[in-house]
Amino acid sequence: MADDADGRPSSKVARLIDAYGFDEAFGDELEALWTADGPQRRSLRDLADTFNRRLLESVLSDAGMSTVDGEVDNLYRLLTADDVSSGMRMEARARLERNGVDVDDLESDFVTYQAIRSYLTSYRDAEYEGTSDEDRVENVVDTIQRLRSRLDSVVQGSLDRLRSTEQLTLGEFRLFVDVDVLCEECGAQYGVVELLERGGCDCDGS
Repeated sequence: MADDADGRPSSKVARLIDAYGFDEAFGDELEALWTADGPQRRSLRDLADTFNRRLLESVLSDAGMSTVDGEVDNLYRLLTADDVSSGMRMEARARLERNGVDVDDLESDFVTYQAIRSYLTSYRDAEYEGTSDEDRVENVVDTIQRLRSRLDSVVQGSLDRLRSTEQLTLGEFRLFVDVDVLCEECGAQYGVVELLERGGCDCDGS
């Protein structure tokens, strides 16, 4: 990993904080949330979403787009969530592009939780006692979500091709690619990612 001018490891997150003109306190905020104890603590994935929403909010402001409460969160969901239909995503992108937003550039600036981890641990030298355990869970979640995204892309592309050649009758559709886990001991059922992020089923409380 190349070093920046002051000798610290290069960091996409640090570069974007500077490029977007964010206050340096934003980096302090990210570190404080990651190293906090109890319910105040945020996972690397949560922090990546927080960072990306801040990028989106900045881009909307620069484009002169006024937003109501919750609109930034909704636009971010439409651009990134797995359960959003292609039609809804295209509509959100078109709205941004009509207002002068380069959506491809924006999405290329969105960061992953790995980039946040690198920024906090290598660039800021932050530490958290539970890093190893968290990394293992985050890696499994990341693997599952990449596989789910790949399956979504393959199935959606196949359906679109069949529909375009009139081999399949199908209107505007939304594809759901879910993997649920049912615990036969306590009877709780969760999506596999939700189960991993919450740390288990309901057995401890039963």
